[in-house]
Amino acid sequence: MSAETLQSNAAADAAPGQTREPVLQVNNIEVIYDHVILVLKGVSFEVPKEGIVALLGANGAGKSTTLKSISNLLRAERGEITKGTIHMNGKLTNDLTANDMVKLGCVQVMEGRHCFEHLTIEENLLTGAYTRGSSRAVKDDLEMVYDYFPRLKERYKSLAGYTSGGEQQMCAIGRALMARPSIILLDEPSMGLAPQLVEQIFEIVKKLNQEQKVTILLAEQNTNVALRYADYGYILENGRVVLDGTAEALRENEDVKEFYLGLSSEGRKNFREVKHYKRRKRWL
Repeated sequence: MSAETLQSNAAADAAPGQTREPVLQVNNIEVIYDHVILVLKGVSFEVPKEGIVALLGANGAGKSTTLKSISNLLRAERGEITKGTIHMNGKLTNDLTANDMVKLGCVQVMEGRHCFEHLTIEENLLTGAYTRGSSRAVKDDLEMVYDYFPRLKERYKSLAGYTSGGEQQMCAIGRALMARPSIILLDEPSMGLAPQLVEQIFEIVKKLNQEQKVTILLAEQNTNVALRYADYGYILENGRVVLDGTAEALRENEDVKEFYLGLSSEGRKNFREVKHYKRRKRWL
């Protein structure tokens, strides 16, 4: 089956899911660092409410920059959106601060976990609730986090810097949950973790999506795992979205299987032969 046919099938399959109310809309954004380095070049996509959407691509494709554009963390790295718009629940967010985005319900879990090493696991979790007032509700949510991550309850008095990578990733996700977000931006949650732990983390993320109705936007190099848990995916190359479709359609796309999943029914091909699929030309 040709790539064009697969894309048509993906569009048809995606249509019902894409009719859900979008919680996030990214429209033709360009991002420049240090006033000269163009990193994102007209990126457009949307994330439906209560969905799991994956941003896929190799290291340097622009996945992390896309997430930081949404959470408004770019300024801390001398980056700026020079073109395009981002809307969350219909509200233009380009000029908001990162703190404003948390209050709107958008929380990012950074690549590399970034726990507060000299605070305990529980203290780390409680920092996620700094925008909230009700101590009773915070206590209830702390117990909810411990229910999803029982290992954190076992280690709640331990300094985060002395816990394992998997425990720190759980802590980072749990801290995001303490803000009661409507959407979580997950940046490379599998990085540096053993395969068994990766599966465990993704299973919990799926449960959170289904049971707590949290929308997930996931940036991930591990395409194989991401497409097993996501509903829809966008592939980025050199700062552009070049292909999108349902997770099932992308898993079956021969070029995606060859270049991103390491699978091929025809043997290994070189880069030029692999990358012949039709680039996405429309903007959402």
